[in-house]
Parts: sequence; structure tokens; C-alpha cells
Amino acid sequence: CIWLCMRLKPMWNRSTCTSQGVEAVVRARVGGTAELGCSLTPLSTGVTTPNLFPLHVVEWVRLGYNVPILIKFGVYAPRVHPNYKGRVSLTRGASLLVEGLSLEDEGWFECRILLLDCTTDEFRNGTWTFLSITAPPVFIKTPPTFVEVLLGDSLTLSCGAHGNPRPTVIWHKDEAPIENGEKMVVLNGTLSLAPITRETSGMYKCHVSNSEGNLTHTTQLQVKGPPLIIIAPEDTTLNISQDAVLQCQAEAYPSNLTYEWWKQGQNVYHIDYLKTRVKILVDGTLLIPSLVPEDTGIYTCIPTNGLMTPPSASAHLKVKYPARVGRMPRETYLPTGMRGVIFCPVQAEPPMLFVNWTKDGNNLNLDNVPGWKVNSEGSVFIATANDDAVGMYTCTAYNSYGTMGQSEPTKVILQDPPSFSVSPRAEYLQEVGRELVIPCEADGDPSPNITWSKVGPTPRSTYTVLSNGSLLLKPLRKDHQGGWECLATNRVATVNTGTVVLVLGTSPHAASFVSVSTGMNLANVSWEPGFDGGYTQKFTIWLASRGKHEWASLPVPTSKSHLLVTGLLAGTSYQFSVLPQNKLGSGPFSEITSVRTQALPTDPPTVITTLPTIDPPSFLSANQTVLGIVLQWYAPESQATPLTGYVLQARRNRGQWVILNSAVKANQSELLVQGLLRDCIYDLRLVSRSNKLLSEPSESVNVNTTGMEMYPVWPGFLEFVPEPLLAGVLGGVCFLFLAIILSLVTACVMSHRRAHRRRKRRDETKKMLNKSIKCRFFKHSLNQLHLECFSNSLEGVPTYAEILLPAFPSLCGPTHPKPSQLG
Repeated sequence: CIWLCMRLKPMWNRSTCTSQGVEAVVRARVGGTAELGCSLTPLSTGVTTPNLFPLHVVEWVRLGYNVPILIKFGVYAPRVHPNYKGRVSLTRGASLLVEGLSLEDEGWFECRILLLDCTTDEFRNGTWTFLSITAPPVFIKTPPTFVEVLLGDSLTLSCGAHGNPRPTVIWHKDEAPIENGEKMVVLNGTLSLAPITRETSGMYKCHVSNSEGNLTHTTQLQVKGPPLIIIAPEDTTLNISQDAVLQCQAEAYPSNLTYEWWKQGQNVYHIDYLKTRVKILVDGTLLIPSLVPEDTGIYTCIPTNGLMTPPSASAHLKVKYPARVGRMPRETYLPTGMRGVIFCPVQAEPPMLFVNWTKDGNNLNLDNVPGWKVNSEGSVFIATANDDAVGMYTCTAYNSYGTMGQSEPTKVILQDPPSFSVSPRAEYLQEVGRELVIPCEADGDPSPNITWSKVGPTPRSTYTVLSNGSLLLKPLRKDHQGGWECLATNRVATVNTGTVVLVLGTSPHAASFVSVSTGMNLANVSWEPGFDGGYTQKFTIWLASRGKHEWASLPVPTSKSHLLVTGLLAGTSYQFSVLPQNKLGSGPFSEITSVRTQALPTDPPTVITTLPTIDPPSFLSANQTVLGIVLQWYAPESQATPLTGYVLQARRNRGQWVILNSAVKANQSELLVQGLLRDCIYDLRLVSRSNKLLSEPSESVNVNTTGMEMYPVWPGFLEFVPEPLLAGVLGGVCFLFLAIILSLVTACVMSHRRAHRRRKRRDETKKMLNKSIKCRFFKHSLNQLHLECFSNSLEGVPTYAEILLPAFPSLCGPTHPKPSQLG
């Protein structure tokens, strides 16, 4: 009420005067104290009222508040706004003291003083003062101190702070500032990470700062994912009965690692000959004690922690052992009168060198049995099996490590192979939809089993093999057409016979072997017609430019299987297909053939020819044996270009590489090295060869011939021959070579002279005869020709006529002689 009364100037009939401010801006810190100055104006000279009571009112107003934050009248206690209760007071007359400052206290404040005893009517506003509050940064939003995220996911870390001036936010990773990139983006204090990789893990720091101070918040990021193999197993070669140690070590988060080892796709603990011997250590190492030949193979380590797809690493374990023979069958059956094989299941590492066979307890000498030989696998191949093949056989295999002994005996028994008692005809013609039975019966001991198969693609339509071996096609379909094969099989042999089925009354079959030869503006298309279905067929060529879906058709003259297509664009790709038709409809399109017409001579070449490449052999190793140095290797995997052999290269004491042997066969995997010198250190390597194409060299192996007692000799033996002896030998060889040349030259000269004398005598004789004899032919009758010769000086000329005349009938026959015969 007092406030309202004092504001009513007409009722009080008093004048209001203002104070003069001192400062426009007051700066203070959060939590501190600020004084907003305001002083009273000196009393006016026109004041007549005694100063018995306070004659002024002080009020402080804040911009944005509807009522003053403080008002004081005289000696009465001030009235304070609830937001400033206990925090504001007047000091030094009218100045405002604000305590316990916060950022919300920043703003504009006005000091107003109402002088109740002023004689003037002037009214003016007070002075505005801006209270500026500075504050160090304070986090209002922070990410967790520890974060786990799955590999491949995304993550957002938000960081925000209050302060005055407004703080800046900077992110660091492992003490390095983060810059925006593909995987890390900072925007308005928020760090975005995507996708999460293993390298994303680390310590992330959110650093906020302004002029009043700085703060740092740290977050540790751990990436969860499958293990990472840091030590992978390596290819290992060991001898039989040694212990194998294959290392495998991985790291992961979480670190609950377990290791599995597999061999050839099967867990080692599920393999009978391994599960009781192997042991997997805590660090992932696989132990295989007392190696046996069956331990050879590819072993795969798989560490896992239960997250995502675990990694794997593989290594090849090779166990070397003397050659041995696997389980031989007790009985081996051979087909009488046909070729047969007596198998010897050899197992050897290094590869087998040779196999010895015995028959009925005696060594088998193949030189005494024509048509018999031991193939590269050690088995006996018999071109024609007869009674000579019957008996008990054993085989013994050898490699560079020796042998494990003789095989169990197998008894060779002759049996009759299947023979066809009823064979199908060479060709069958039948209308579509009808029933066709093709007979096929065979005899043999034991009785053979009859099966049928179609040559080429298997037909979609069904077919049946009857109990007597006949083929039943019911109903006959178009895809039944083609070659069929009847096979008769028993335990000694399989024989076959074939026939061709032609299905009449169908649309034509597809054309095959479509070929296109091109020029700049033309293409010559040719093909092999398919079966016409029993009706005359004609063809249509369809073509389209590559990249376009519009096809054009060109008719082909009847009975033609080729067409010259003109009007094409040079240097353009085209596709061709041939469509056959008869009166029943169209057959299937042929396969599409893509070609490119020739470019203009000025155009750059558009076809880039790449040379084929071949791989070198792998796993090259060298072993010292009593015979010398033996190299072993594995042939490269399947090649687009077939191998024709290998080239062995060597260098001595780190010198130049030279070719030691260029005639190593493609089917070899082991070689006895020739040409090495005593007490030297060699590097050996192999190069794959396909005709004139060579591969990159394989990894080299080091060989030391120090202390070797015997090794093969090659043309390099001349290095051991003393120099004087070597000079004498070379001189003798050169003298012998010169003597041979002189002898040949002399013989040629003498032969030439004798030939000249003979030719001269022959010419003289011929001249004498021409001068002495005159002959003429005349026709005596239709079947006779007479020759008359006249001589001036030579005797016995009529004998020439007697000899020549009987010869003419045999030359000329009953008809007239030809001019060439008369000559």
C-alpha cells in the first residue's frame, strides 16, 4: 500500500527526482558478490518541509521482471523478490549488493529513487547497469566412463557443458585431437563413430574450456568382436615318430578364448587315430606326439569367444616315412581277354621311387611277359588277361627312406567279362508320343547288371530300364532324342554298346557349333543343323548390337547352313543366334555367339591380349641320401595351361643362376640332382614350364655338399681334371676333328672327278649311237606297232627291234599307244 501511495503523484503533490548511476557494466564471478552502484542526488534548495521522516524511496528493477527485485522506503525493512531472498541488500545508500551469484543473475538492472520532497515536477528514469557473470565450464552431459560396442556397429558419444563465456568442446583419442573423417565426425560436441573397427578402441577425452577454466572427461571404449589370430600355424615337415607342435595364438575382447583344431574338415577329437594322442594347450598350441603317416594333412586352428564368425588359420603337416603298402584285397578279379590291373595301394612320403612285385613267391620279371608293365602308381597293368596272370602276388614299395615291407598277398582270379547277347540297333526312328523299347541283354560270370544312360544332358522326361535290360521310352518325348548307351557291369569289367534315337514329328532341334567370322562391315555366320524332326527345316539368323535389346532377323535360303550378313558397323560388338523352324513350329535358339567387327585401320586396337601364366611348384625340399641330393616338391594346383615339365636351376656360393636340368618331366615330384660339386654350398630352385612359357621360380632350398661320399657326375666333371691333362685331351680332340674334315673333303673331290669321267664317256657313247642308228615307227595294224632300225656301221642292230617290239603290247595294250609312251 505504501508503494502504491508513493507512486500516486497527484495525491502527494510532490515532485520525483532521479539518481545518477556510476557504472554501466559490472563484472563478477559465479558464487561471488557484485555491487551495483547508485547514489542519491543532493536535496533541492526549494525544499521547505522539515526532514522529520525519510523523504525518498529506493527501488531496483531487473529487466524481464514484473515487479522490482528490491524496494525500500525510509527506515523500513526492504521488500525483496523471492528469487533474491537473502541475497540482495542496499549498501552505501542506494547501491545494490548481490551475493551468491549464479549464471541466472546476469542481466540488466535499473536503480530508481523517488524523492518525495522535490519541488520540481520533472520525472526521469534511473541508470541501467548490466551485471555480467563469468563462470568456468560445468559438464551438463557426459558419456559413460566405460563403453563396450560390437565390431561393425556405430556409436555416439555426447558431451556438453555450461559456462560463461560459452565453453568450446574438443575430443581427443589417445592424446591426439580427433579430426573429422569417414569414420569419425564431431558435431556440436557429439562424437559419432561408424563403423566400429578394432582400431576404434582406446581412451576418448572430452575437453571443455573457456577463459575461466577447463574440464576433461575420459571414456574408455572397448570393441567386442571375434578373436584376431596373432600367431598362425606354419607348414611343418617332420619324420615319422617325431612330435609335432603347431602354434596358434589369438587375442580378443572379451577374452574368454577357446581353441578348436580341425583336420580335413573334421575335429581332431573326432578322428579315431588322433583323439587319444592329440592335446590342445591353453595358448592354442596343438601337440601331436609320435607321428604316424596318417597324421599328414591340413590342420586348421579356430579360436572363438562366442561372438560373430570366428577366424581360422591352416597349415600343412607333412610326415615323412618309408614307403609302405596299404591293405591289399585277398582276391583280385581280372576279365579274361581284356586289360586288367593288379593294384598296389602305395603310401609314401617322399614319393615312391619304384615297386617290386612277386608272383607265386618268385620275383616278377616283366620282360618275360609281353604286354605287362608297372605304371607310375606301382600297379601292374596287363594288356590282355589270360591264364598267365593267375597266381599269388605281393608288392613292395620303396622311396628314398626305404620300405616298410612287403604287402599281404592277393590271389588273381580270371573271370569272364560281360558280353552282349542282344544288342540294340545302331539307330531307332519313332514318332513322338509312341512307345519305344530298345533291347539290351548281356551274359557273364557273375551275371552282369544292365544300366542305361543318355549321352550328353540327362533328359527331363522319364525312362525305364526293364528287368531284362531293355530301355523303355514311354511316351517318347523330344528330349529323348540323341545317343544312348547300354552298360553291362560285373565285378571284373564294364562293357558298353550304343544306339541313336531319332524322334519324328517334333519341332527341329537347336543348331550347334555356331561360328562367326567378321570383317569391317560384314560377318559370315555358319552352323551345324540339328535334327529336323522329320520335316524340312529352314533357319533364321537373329542379331543385335551389344548393349541394345532390339533384335533383327534375317531369313536363310532353304537348305543353307551359312549366311553372309552385310551392312554392319565397323568396330562394333554383335550377338548372333540361329533359330530353326519346320512346319510344326520353331525349335530352340542356339547359344548366343558374341563377336566384334574389325575396326577401321586408323582406330587404335581394342583387344588387349594377355599372356597366360603358370604357377611354380610348391613345398620344395631337399634331402641328403646315400645316392645324393634328392629334391621333392608338390605340383602347382590346376592350371589353365597344362604343364610340360620343370626346369632345375642352381647357383653355387651365391653366384649366377644356371640351368642344371631342363628335361624334368611334368609328372615327376622327386628328382635326384646331378652335377653338384664336392664341398660347395648350392641354392636350388624349380621353374614350371609349359612349352616355351616359364613360371616365376619357386622358393630356393640350400644344399651343402661338404662331406658327401658319393654323388652323381655330370658334364661339370671337367672341373676336377688337372689343367695339363685337360689341355692334352682338348688338343687331341681338335686334331682328330681336323683329320676327319680333311678326309671328307678329299673323298668328295675324288667322287666328283669319277662322276665327271663317267658322264663324259656316256655322252660320247650316246653321240656314236645317234650317228649309227636310224629308227622309224609305223602302224602295221590296229593292234600292232612296228619299229624298224637301220644301221650304217654297227652290227647286231636287228636285235634291238627284236627286243623292243614285244615290249610295246605290254606298254600300249590293245589300244593305240599314247604319245608319251611312244616317246
